[in-house]
Amino acid sequence: MRSVVADSPVIVLMGPTASGKTRLAIELAHALNGEVISVDSALVYRGMDIGTAKPSLSEREGIPHHLIDILDPSEAYSTGRFKDDALKCIEEITRRGRLPILAGGTFLYFNALLKGLAELPAADQAVRGAIEAEAAEQGWDRLHAELARVDPAAARRIHPNDPQRIQRALEVYRLTGISLSELCAIQPTPLPYRFCKLALAPTNRDELRSRIRRRFLEMLDQGLIDEVRTLRDLGSLHPDLPSMRSVGYRQVWAYLEGECTEEEMIELGTIATRQFAKRQMTWLRKETEAFQLETEDRLLKQKALQRVAEFLAASESANPTEPT
Repeated sequence: MRSVVADSPVIVLMGPTASGKTRLAIELAHALNGEVISVDSALVYRGMDIGTAKPSLSEREGIPHHLIDILDPSEAYSTGRFKDDALKCIEEITRRGRLPILAGGTFLYFNALLKGLAELPAADQAVRGAIEAEAAEQGWDRLHAELARVDPAAARRIHPNDPQRIQRALEVYRLTGISLSELCAIQPTPLPYRFCKLALAPTNRDELRSRIRRRFLEMLDQGLIDEVRTLRDLGSLHPDLPSMRSVGYRQVWAYLEGECTEEEMIELGTIATRQFAKRQMTWLRKETEAFQLETEDRLLKQKALQRVAEFLAASESANPTEPT
């Protein structure tokens, strides 16, 4: 096993849902001796296969995939934990002499990894319990007003009807005496890697909307309703969990609870997925340094490989192999 060379290359493949990221990542891994690291907040959960479009073992074609099926749906997975897990995977893959390929559409995760994440204190159940008790007695509006006094910038960003984020911001302040905004402004330590960013997206928005609807209908045909029913019957889950708030799952859960008809569920699921893709596209437009790839391009694989080859050649020139 070799040591990790400073500025070792890492491929980053970003894109909205239904853009073809999974397939392209596998093709790149085959061609480049790579391993795939999933950047997806839903693929981490076991038992959530159909609604997440999780690639099966056969679809992975022997390519190692990481950060898939690592949690039960009853568990929470934070952005900070993703960053730690992803960096560990990158280091291990690099030490094996293979190329890490980060692929997914959870841009909060990409942002935390590539642009840094402040070192924040771990959750403290006692402090959280105290905040929840105060909220029950006084209301979240009062706690939002407290946040405005100790961290005005955070209060401007966080809506008064967002108790989870209000609680976290107050928790950080009470644990450290420093506002969340101040902690987040601290510049993180640069990572010892060089990232080649690829942005994959469809150019035809109408086609993307059609792909989204077709894929949701295919998920239903494959048994999405039964998958959610099985999860619901476990008894340990509820619709407010991060896992069950995933697009598609919350709509099917509502259908199983009798809150909507099947036709309404299909429409709601399709609309929610389209809105999710729209938010992803907004994030993607901010990645101005990424090499742009079009989903519909017949030469998609070739163009992606050419861009990576140029990047790797530049990496090798900057870091020539040391004699052993």
